[in-house]
Formats: sequence, C-alpha cells, structure tokens
Amino acid sequence: MRQGYEGTGPGAITPDGCAVELYARLSARDEPDIIAAELPKGARLLELGSGVGRMTHPLLERGFTVTAVDESAEMLERVRGARTICGPIEELDLGETFDAVLLASFLVHAGDVEVRRGLLRTCGRHVADGGCVLIQREGADYHTNLPRERVDPGGYTVRMLSAQPLGDGVNSVHAEYVFPDATWTQTFLARPLTKGQFEEALAEAGLKVDRYLTEDGTWVRAVKG
Repeated sequence: MRQGYEGTGPGAITPDGCAVELYARLSARDEPDIIAAELPKGARLLELGSGVGRMTHPLLERGFTVTAVDESAEMLERVRGARTICGPIEELDLGETFDAVLLASFLVHAGDVEVRRGLLRTCGRHVADGGCVLIQREGADYHTNLPRERVDPGGYTVRMLSAQPLGDGVNSVHAEYVFPDATWTQTFLARPLTKGQFEEALAEAGLKVDRYLTEDGTWVRAVKG
C-alpha cells in the first residue's frame, strides 16, 4: 500500500486503496456519453487508469477501440474486449499515438506533483496530432462541501466524509461506499487545483484547454499546445 493510501472491505485492495470488487459494482453514470460526444466514430482511445473497465465496456459498446492501462493486474482481469496493459501510467511509452487519451477518475489531482507531471506527459506523448486529451477534474467544492453523500440508482450510497489538510496543498480524503451486503472505505491523497493551477499543469506537459465540456468544469477537452 502506498503511503497515505488505504482501503477496507471485501476482496483485493490495490496499492492506492481501490477495492477491485467495489469498482466492479460502481456504475458509469454519464461519463461514457460525455466522452463519446468528443470522439470521431470508431476512434482509437487510450484509457489511462481503466480499473475494471467501468467506462471501458460502455465505450467499447459504442464502437470505439480501447487500449486500457492500469497498474493493477487484478483490476485488468475484469476488462473484456479491450487490449490491456499493466504498469505505472506515468512511465508508459507505447511508441504509438491515439485519436484520444482519457485521464479520468480525478487522476490529474494526484497528491504527488511529480506523478501528476508524469501522467500529463504520458497523455501528451500518446495523443495524435489533431487528437484530444479528455480529463476529469474535481468539482470546485469537492474538498469543502463535506460531508456529503449520493444515493446511486444502482442501489448503493457514496459518502465523501472528510478532506484533511496534510500540508503543501495536499489533502487526505476519506470516502465510504455502502451496499446492502457490504461496505468499503478508501483513503487517498488529492491535491485541489484551481482553474489556473490546472491550466498551468497542462502547459507544463505541452497541453492546453480547448474547452470545458460541462457547466461545472469537471470535464475538459485538452489539445497539444
């Protein structure tokens, strides 16, 4: 387990505190539709941090070709129909480019600045000229509107319980996922980013915002700068 990360609940837990069985149960919500709306028909997509395929499978169903990357072999065992690559995202260099690169699940908010830089460099390295990088950001009140909870139509409750400052702009975030038959928790490190800080981070990796895709600014289309 990475320092500052922890997970509890049934089944295997990855080094960043994610429970494999939990993520196999979570629904994709509207994310695949947001992503699909930005991709040309039949696009080749590199999905960074795919996990068990929560978004991979809906994107495959929409006719896209997906290469799914995750550092957890146990997560990737759940992925069906996609090419899978197991390894650290920030070190990935496939020697090929894609119509789009997907960096979802708030990975851009990695607590370690060097990890974030590596993630964004991987995005820039793998996006084709004329292609795009689709990034999911935290909401503006993600670390302040706490505690909060959401009851999913799938029959489970997601609770974001706390975000404790650790210094240097990093928070320790604690979440709980409650199902009728099981409960999981996850503690992880996250670095809130203002819009300006986010755009500066993109610029470091040779990327720039093309446009914000949602009213709350949580989904972004970036292109080579």
